Amino acid sequence: MSTMERHMRIRGYAPLTPCWVELASADPARAAQFYGELFGWESAGDRFKLGGRAVAGLTRSQYDRPDGWLTHLSTPDLEETLEQVALSGGHCLSHPAEAHGGRRAIVADPNGAIIGLWQGYDFAGAQAGNEPGTMSWPELITDDPDSAARFYGSAFGWLLQHEFGAGEWLNHAHDAIAGLAPGFRGAWWRAAFQVEDIQATADHCERMGGAVILEPSEAGLTALAELRDPFGARFTIAAPVHHPVELTVSLGSLPAWD
Repeated sequence: MSTMERHMRIRGYAPLTPCWVELASADPARAAQFYGELFGWESAGDRFKLGGRAVAGLTRSQYDRPDGWLTHLSTPDLEETLEQVALSGGHCLSHPAEAHGGRRAIVADPNGAIIGLWQGYDFAGAQAGNEPGTMSWPELITDDPDSAARFYGSAFGWLLQHEFGAGEWLNHAHDAIAGLAPGFRGAWWRAAFQVEDIQATADHCERMGGAVILEPSEAGLTALAELRDPFGARFTIAAPVHHPVELTVSLGSLPAWD
């Protein structure tokens, strides 16, 4: 069996969960070269692939798609989800349009954080996950978590569990699907990608003309760093942290033998 055949291929996503991430760039060719070297991606037109599986999108920035990474949520009914977004206080920035493998719309929450909605036909979203080079834990950065909790709860049925401004979003099935982190001056969704070695990836980004915005640090069982590509797009990299576990047995606690 080949390496490609052993790789897992994701074929579907639960409704209103992160399913896809796409980069808009004024220079897609140079962006493709940068991310290809950073994550080991292959450029395939409007998509990046890893081992033959689509893992992210690439498009040219336009007036309604400024430079940067855009996280998408899956939806079985785009119009119904857009109606719920509007009723919850959000607004539509880009009305439903046909795209490669489905239909897409772009919306903003009441605080200005932008997110995509994706109704797939023959393409559900990222075809790989939980391995280096794939979409990881997206986070809403916001200075108003209470307003965010009201909007995302009403629009998508999400529940926010948080302490001291940071937390995680749960969907209808109570699965953790995204994070929330404190920020300043507004709100935005931060895309993230899993890597094998967070420090090596941050160093490689800098060597290729990018920058480290937040140095690698540990948060529980994950190490995180925020980077910026040479063209200004910000994103996060994440890697699992493996701590050795030591087990100690006290002989004094064992029963005595006669």
